[in-house]
Amino acid sequence: MKSVRRRLAVLGIEIWLPVLLVVAWWVASRDSESFYFPPLKDIWARFVGNWIFSGIPEFLLPSLANLGIGFALAVVAGIVAGLLLGLVPALYRRCWLLLELFRATPMIVLVPLAIMFFGVGSTEKIILIAVASVWPILLGTTDGLREVDPLVSEISRCYRVPLAIRLTRVMLPAALPQILAGTRVSVSIAVSMMVGSELFASTEGIGYFVLRTRETSAVTDLWTAIILLGLLGYLINLLYGAVEHVLLGWHRGLRAVEANAK
Repeated sequence: MKSVRRRLAVLGIEIWLPVLLVVAWWVASRDSESFYFPPLKDIWARFVGNWIFSGIPEFLLPSLANLGIGFALAVVAGIVAGLLLGLVPALYRRCWLLLELFRATPMIVLVPLAIMFFGVGSTEKIILIAVASVWPILLGTTDGLREVDPLVSEISRCYRVPLAIRLTRVMLPAALPQILAGTRVSVSIAVSMMVGSELFASTEGIGYFVLRTRETSAVTDLWTAIILLGLLGYLINLLYGAVEHVLLGWHRGLRAVEANAK
């Protein structure tokens, strides 16, 4: 019962300001006649019409499918490449400059190149999402493995623990906090690239909807897309937080034991 009350209290702390802002927006825009800032009640009516019914299969689901596949590819590729770089220091030293170069490059500039090679279908968008979001995961995995206590690794080798067990039972769990920190950054990058890739020569997705509202000067519809993206980002963050809470349960317990020991 206490945990339920605590969660409700946390939820109340999180939502009171957004609720207050929405109420203030509703009241302040009630009599608005501005073309660019329509009343919130009109935006809400269009939101229901656009997204609660036909907009979900036509625009939202294609975007979420591309996001899910692209992000899954980024997680797998980032962890595998990060393992390789983290376990082979010489390879990391040789690739460090190249990795930093790619990480610092705005991936949106690759959109024309991706369209040239892969066309304007889902493949192009999935590849762009994967390439844009892989770097924080890769670097988080690499740094996490490099910071594993050398004594732990040495003891594992002395006891001739097989490499597969060392990776799954010792090294990956130790690096997991940094892997998940990189993954959290990658989530926001993936969502941004999901929309950005759909703004160019696309025929489906939320980005295409935004592009269409610009061409038709449907400002109210544009506001509905902005609100949808905000809600989508918040829900994805909640889902990721729940996954992170489960995966790092042992880590919080270990930190609590260490704090009590001090």
